[in-house]
Amino acid sequence: MNFLKASLNTINKFSMLAEGDSVLIGLSGGPDSVCLSIILDKLKEDFGLTLSAVYVDHGLRPDEVEHEKSFCKKFCSSLGITFFLKSVDVRGYAKKKRLSQQEAARDLRYDVFERTALKIGAEKVALAHSADDQAETVLMRLIRGAGRKGLSGIPPVRSLGYRASKLKSNKNVVIIRPLIEVQRQDIEEFLSARPFPVTRDASQPYMVDSSNLKKDYSRNWLRLKVVPLLKEQNPSFVESVNRTAEVLRDEDEYLEIATTKTMMRLITRKTDEMIELFLVPLMNIEKSILRRVFRRALAEIGADRGIELVHIDDMIQLVKESKSGDMINLPKRIRAVKKYSTLLITREIPAVLRAQNIDIPGEIKLDECGLTIASELIENKTKYDGGDVSVFDYDSLTLPLKVRSRKEGDYFYPSGLGGKKKLQDFFVDVKVPREVRDSIPVVVSGDDIIWIAGYRMDERHAAKEGTKKFLVLKIVSSSS
Repeated sequence: MNFLKASLNTINKFSMLAEGDSVLIGLSGGPDSVCLSIILDKLKEDFGLTLSAVYVDHGLRPDEVEHEKSFCKKFCSSLGITFFLKSVDVRGYAKKKRLSQQEAARDLRYDVFERTALKIGAEKVALAHSADDQAETVLMRLIRGAGRKGLSGIPPVRSLGYRASKLKSNKNVVIIRPLIEVQRQDIEEFLSARPFPVTRDASQPYMVDSSNLKKDYSRNWLRLKVVPLLKEQNPSFVESVNRTAEVLRDEDEYLEIATTKTMMRLITRKTDEMIELFLVPLMNIEKSILRRVFRRALAEIGADRGIELVHIDDMIQLVKESKSGDMINLPKRIRAVKKYSTLLITREIPAVLRAQNIDIPGEIKLDECGLTIASELIENKTKYDGGDVSVFDYDSLTLPLKVRSRKEGDYFYPSGLGGKKKLQDFFVDVKVPREVRDSIPVVVSGDDIIWIAGYRMDERHAAKEGTKKFLVLKIVSSSS
């Protein structure tokens, strides 16, 4: 095959390059990335490209990395490609974020790609995924369970818009994969005819990552054991899977347009950590679009990693069958909460109010819920609603007053009710979302709850006829 022509066809087919582009190559020293660098160097004059390359040291293979660094540096020098070397702490990041080493390495690698591209002004990051990588990805997702989007595989072109927003950059870096339609065997044959003097072995024009030969990783197991068996049944297995992925990708693009239109009428509130969707429209959306809506919503807050089809279907069940206040836990500490009129998807850690004494008079700031409560003594009774403002018989109270979060078994005597009520039942009655109940201020006098700040006071210690000293507790500010 004419390898250069095949690569150029892919580049033109997906509009990967434009005249004058600055391209950063992800270079590992392996056959795929070495081949990609050679192809882009051959196309440099045709497109007026500025080429750079970055090698990422993950800190996982110290015995091999020094050879790879040296190879990549000399290789880039031989082609006149600007070379960058970056190091990341995969083990530390994996532990901190509770990720596998493979997930952590990918996160950090892409972060390096984008930060470096932004720093040098590169519009494109070229990665060396091949048709074999595409087939393995589709197969791996099929085994784990995936929908049409997952089975469409690795996109030939992808914007890193979400990451750019996290880095507070207005520039959009685009990932391109010029080798996505060529097979690994063709890459190795192309390179075998072009030995480079920078290698340790003149017969091997690239480096070999020993971790790619171990069968204890899912992808390596597929590559080394499963795919060869499938090729025995269908020698064109890789081409067949790639064609299927392309068909699914084309259909996926059409459905994504419908998803975008749907999302525009669903979002009620959004931050970097959470997104809230109107519940009633969700309950009437077809499953095929609803699955995409949930994936898009998760992606909007950077929480789509590790999400599989079973998790999306759990979210659908939550919306359509569960009651208000119900919640499901998703991977990476993501929670989906069915509220009374919305569905909340959040990565925020629920706040739990810490216990504090209340000085009288004075103010106390409750950072966990964003409230400030003021207390003062007055001689005459004042108007109050029992929610944001409550007035108590000071002499009936046990000091110091304390503010805390709810506890199991809590009860009080809500004013106007004329009887005892469990706090849990009260929260349900007044529709307090389950995920915020631990941050609602509960004011106690001794063992008695006297006020659920912002909601209801207790009638046992309320100011009454004969009260001589009146204690006013009120919410004076709120961060919301």
